[in-house]
Amino acid sequence: MTYLPKPKFHHPAIETNELGYTHRDYEGAISTLCAGCGHDSISAAIMHACFELNLPPHRIAKLSGIGCSSKTPTYFLGQSHGFNSVHGRMPSVLTGANLANRDLIYLGVSGDGDSASIGLGQFAHAIRRGVNMVYIVENNGVYGLTKGQFSATSDKGSKSKRGAVNSDLPIDLVGMALQLGATFVARSFSGDKTQLGPLIKAGIQHRGSAFIDCISPCVAFNNHEGSTKSFDYVRAHNAALNRLDFMTGRSPILLDHPPGSLQEVTLHDGSTLRLRKLAEDYDVRDRAAAMAHLYEGQAAGEIVTGLIYLEEDAGDLHEHLATEERPLNGLGEADLCPGSAALERLNQALR
Repeated sequence: MTYLPKPKFHHPAIETNELGYTHRDYEGAISTLCAGCGHDSISAAIMHACFELNLPPHRIAKLSGIGCSSKTPTYFLGQSHGFNSVHGRMPSVLTGANLANRDLIYLGVSGDGDSASIGLGQFAHAIRRGVNMVYIVENNGVYGLTKGQFSATSDKGSKSKRGAVNSDLPIDLVGMALQLGATFVARSFSGDKTQLGPLIKAGIQHRGSAFIDCISPCVAFNNHEGSTKSFDYVRAHNAALNRLDFMTGRSPILLDHPPGSLQEVTLHDGSTLRLRKLAEDYDVRDRAAAMAHLYEGQAAGEIVTGLIYLEEDAGDLHEHLATEERPLNGLGEADLCPGSAALERLNQALR
C-alpha cells in the first residue's frame, strides 16, 4: 500500500515554536497502521513533545527493532536520524550510536515482543548501563504483525481474540526497569495524552536511562472483552499516581509540600516536573517504595500510571566510562593514533 507524500505548504499563520518550526516539521510519513491504533497516538505525543521543547529535528536519533511499534519512527520526525535494527537488537545499536556521538538526543522505540521476548537481555543491559536515552515500549500485549499471539507482557488469564486463555505469568518491564537501576521510570496509556505528553518531555530532559512503558491497545487483535490491554479495560483499571505537567525551567522553585498539593521536582538541567501528589505515602524518589507500590497495584488489579520513580542527579554511561566528549567522527589522526611511545607506555603498564 502506498500513499502520496504530505504537501509541504501550510497556512502562513500556523503556530511555530521558538525555532520557527511548525508541527509539520516534526511529522513523518503517513501511517500505515490500523485506524485507531494506539501507537499513532504515541507518535503524536512524541512529535508534540519535540515541538514544545524546541528541539531541532536533526539533533534527534530514533532507533527501533521489529514489530508494529518499531514501524512507528517512520511516522514521526522525518527529518531526524533513524535506524531500524533487527528484532530485539535496538538497545545495543542505540548504545553504540550514543557512545560514538553524545551530542544527539536518543529515542528508542520498541514493543513488548521486541523488548520483553527476544530483546529482553538487550533491554536489561541498556537500562543497567545508564545509557542516556528515552526508551519507549509501545505495549499492546500481543504480536500484531503475526496475527495476535500472546506476548511476554500478556496477563495470565487474559483471552485472545480467538478465545484462547493465556496460562503464563507476564513480564513487567516497569518492575524490571526499577530493579535494573533506571533513573526515570514511568507508565502511561496511549489514550491519555494529558499524562503521556509531559512524561515524554520530562524523559527527553532527563540525563540517564529514561524508560516509559505505554499501554497501547491493538485494535485488530487485542481490544476485545477479556483482554487486559484493551481501551475499556485500561480506562477502568487506571490508577494514576499523579497529575502531571511539564515546563522548561527558568527559576526553579522547590517546595516541601503536604499530600494533595503540588510538588515541582527539579531535573539536572534546571527543568522541572510538576507533580500533583495524591498518595500520602508515595515519593517518586524512593525506588523501594515505587516497586512496592507497583506490586500493590498489580495485586489489586490496577494499572499504575504516571511518574513512578525519578533520580534527580543521575549520571549516564559516558560519565561512568569517562569517555571522550567529542563525537568520534570529530577526532583526528593525532587523537586516534597517539604514536609508538604511548603504545610502549601502555605495554609496560600491563607487564
